[in-house]
Amino acid sequence: MTDRPVVRSGPLRYATAERFARPRPAASEAPAGPVGAVCPQPPSRLDAVMGPPLDPRPQSEDCLHLAVTAPEGRPAPGSPGRPVLVWFHGGGFSSGAGIRDWYDGTSLAAEQDVVVVSAGYRLGALGYLLLDGVSEGNLGLWDQVEALRWVRDHIARFGGDPGNVTLFGQSAGALSIRLLMDVPEARVLFRRAILQSAPLSIATQTADEAHELGRVFAAHLGTDPRTAAPERLLAAQALTAAEQRRRTGSFLAPPFGPVCARGPLSSTTGLPAFAEGAPDVLYGWNADDMSAFPEGPQDTGSVAERTRRAYEIPLTALRRELESAGAEVYGYRLDWRPPGSPYGATHCVEIPLLLGSADAWRDAPMLGDLSWQEVDAFGRRVRSAWAAFAREGNPGPMPAPMVAWDS
Repeated sequence: MTDRPVVRSGPLRYATAERFARPRPAASEAPAGPVGAVCPQPPSRLDAVMGPPLDPRPQSEDCLHLAVTAPEGRPAPGSPGRPVLVWFHGGGFSSGAGIRDWYDGTSLAAEQDVVVVSAGYRLGALGYLLLDGVSEGNLGLWDQVEALRWVRDHIARFGGDPGNVTLFGQSAGALSIRLLMDVPEARVLFRRAILQSAPLSIATQTADEAHELGRVFAAHLGTDPRTAAPERLLAAQALTAAEQRRRTGSFLAPPFGPVCARGPLSSTTGLPAFAEGAPDVLYGWNADDMSAFPEGPQDTGSVAERTRRAYEIPLTALRRELESAGAEVYGYRLDWRPPGSPYGATHCVEIPLLLGSADAWRDAPMLGDLSWQEVDAFGRRVRSAWAAFAREGNPGPMPAPMVAWDS
């Protein structure tokens, strides 16, 4: 396929929201300023693996932004539009932003003749605090639903087919997609899903757990969360995270994340069972995912053992559930270990194969000694598989050293 010229539009504001309120659709397809802001957040705990982001951006609660990358020109005659891939980033529900240069969809759109949307959502306490009289919880999930509504209403202007939308995401983004599969308001807005290293073992908190963490957060904050300065919210969030790690002995689970039995989630515990109409899914994990995380009292064993518990076992169980619900399911394990990297096939290492550029990833320790040309050569094959799944529902053979997983 010949690479096409593309246009990257954004950041665009897809919604607005008052603090601790559900999002409202933006009044128009309004630009979000020349740079765009990211949700207030601490440094990522994965900076040592990915490197810090190289595109400094202001932090602001006006952060419900997305970027669209689309090929120039009209889709093929008679076509309803190009396939659309919507990216939800990871970051443990506490860091990241869809508009970062890491998630630039230029190569994917140019090579594969698809439209790529990268969306942000609220994080940490601003997105997931559950506290009576203050926040209902799961606001970040409501943001994602609103982003998908924006895609439905606007993506045809960019040559995309609103009837052929595939969600793809990594880590917390992939977990979000798994949850959105069971949200009626969201499920009608996409056809397929790609889950990259979804941490299903820490999928949701119970309402009781989330309420308790909310009370801990409020005690650390010591003032009204509705009016506190963002930096005070982040300081209280950090203290809450430290206390949660002491209580649980786990360094994997974030303090603020999705809460079951709170809108838009209906299940009272864990992950809900699939109803009829589960989407077709491409899922997988990286062979050394857990090398990115420190070993905690409850996260013991070799990297391989920890990765198996956190990713392989839950995701293999998900496959069985999806197939029982009638979905077509394709699995993979990524065994790509860049020479010179101490992390191996670690968490996030597949992202540069799909999104971003040489400039965005130039200081990523997880890429070791590889040149960008070497990364991009393998990435082109991975992008082809992802786009084939979005276009036709079948990724085809997995490009080595990515192996098909059908257990």
